Amino acid sequence: MNLVNGSLRPPLKWAGGKRWLVPRLQKLWLSSNQQRLVEPFCGGLSVALALKPEQALLNDINPALINFYQQLSKGLTIDLPMDNDVDCYYRYRQEFNEINQESQAAVRSAQLFYYLNRTGYNGLCRFNKSGGFNVPFGRYKSINYQTDFSAYQALLADWQFTNLDFQQLILQKGDFVYADPPYDVPFTQYARQGFSWDDQERLALWLSQHDGPVALSNQATDRIKKLYKQLGFKLKYVDAPRTISCKGSQRQTVREVLALRGF
Repeated sequence: MNLVNGSLRPPLKWAGGKRWLVPRLQKLWLSSNQQRLVEPFCGGLSVALALKPEQALLNDINPALINFYQQLSKGLTIDLPMDNDVDCYYRYRQEFNEINQESQAAVRSAQLFYYLNRTGYNGLCRFNKSGGFNVPFGRYKSINYQTDFSAYQALLADWQFTNLDFQQLILQKGDFVYADPPYDVPFTQYARQGFSWDDQERLALWLSQHDGPVALSNQATDRIKKLYKQLGFKLKYVDAPRTISCKGSQRQTVREVLALRGF
């Protein structure tokens, strides 16, 4: 079984994933009422898989990602021939971009998304303004592809996955909210809509009004720190690993802020 420290491993490679932050978040989760976990930006799912809540509302603006998790919750298996080959990669990428908006092809889209995630450059998930997935081939020496995801079905079956703007989520009193929006950096094309400074402000204000515990992480830029302080968040600082560089020796840490309310 695909386990790490007694928990299921995230099924995808994910640049900016928060597995390294899990020990801090676990302490916060255990100090709360542990009613329901809400993640407006669930990303690689490392936090939810580690906390293992009975109830969860897991959202992301990326429809292909949410479709993958929805298929995972139904017991996804992959019968797609998967090769670590440049021609195969670009052929599948073209097919994915042609079908990923078609609901009748949801299973095929999920299979292609997994393959592209494992084979593309360094776990990046990037779309152009037309909605096309445009991550280049990753050039790994070898890849251990997974085809059977049935181990995830029981845990994910009672979790709700949504593809909405975060402000459309209906929060309940006491929900534990962990928000990990795109960093306040020039690269924001994680989804075709992007994520602007206006979105950063809108998110912080929305979370500041929640009646329950909130943990919010972001890169510790001056304007992010000022915004969060003005809205009454308590700021903690942590060094986050930066994993985008293809060479491990060139990967550095980045200063990140963990903003807290309701603890």
